[in-house]
Amino acid sequence: MIKFLSQLLDLIYKKRCYVCGCSGENTKLCSKCFKKIRRLPVKILKHIDGVAVYCSAIYEKEIQKIIRGIKYHNQTELAFFQAKIMYDYWKQLNISQDTYSIVPVPLFDKRQKKRKYNHMELVAQEFSKLTGYSINTEIIKRIKDTKPQYKLTKKQRKKNLHNAFEYSEHHYNGEKLLLIDDILTTGSTMEEMIKTFQNAGVKDLTVFVTSCTEFNIKNRSET
Repeated sequence: MIKFLSQLLDLIYKKRCYVCGCSGENTKLCSKCFKKIRRLPVKILKHIDGVAVYCSAIYEKEIQKIIRGIKYHNQTELAFFQAKIMYDYWKQLNISQDTYSIVPVPLFDKRQKKRKYNHMELVAQEFSKLTGYSINTEIIKRIKDTKPQYKLTKKQRKKNLHNAFEYSEHHYNGEKLLLIDDILTTGSTMEEMIKTFQNAGVKDLTVFVTSCTEFNIKNRSET
């Protein structure tokens, strides 16, 4: 009887793929949709103020839905899949053999309380499990309640993010920092974070984003 009830509950609450709705694999992201994600070649995408930027996928279709699901629709289970996409790319880089401290882009406290979590901290946790890297969420804070970036032009984004972050020297021990985010569009957020670190004398930085727009791919660095 217990076995029957367990099987019945599994049938009723079977997980569906968030992207295509298929329940055949009982998972939040089926293998078919995972394979459809357009990966990028394993090399530097660009440099921001001398810092190398790596990107694992193109921001479209499946990856777009995954990121939006975690970010806006409480689909926190998808954080593992976002981290896995990043890890599959990252482990192919020679620099992945080094030891890093993962620094997810911080949210302003008020926004994080409203959302109940920082989506990139969830991804960082999953990425940490896969890589063995530590996570540092105290080294930099967002101290300015910025407007949503997607509504702004590049010039407006830079102004919006000016002095948005604050560095905490008490939470840095000289380790290499891996700054992670979900999407690279104009690069304004990472540019401001990098500037904050560099102004404080922290130079050992690498940027790794889950996805980027077609514009960034067309303007990929040749070095």
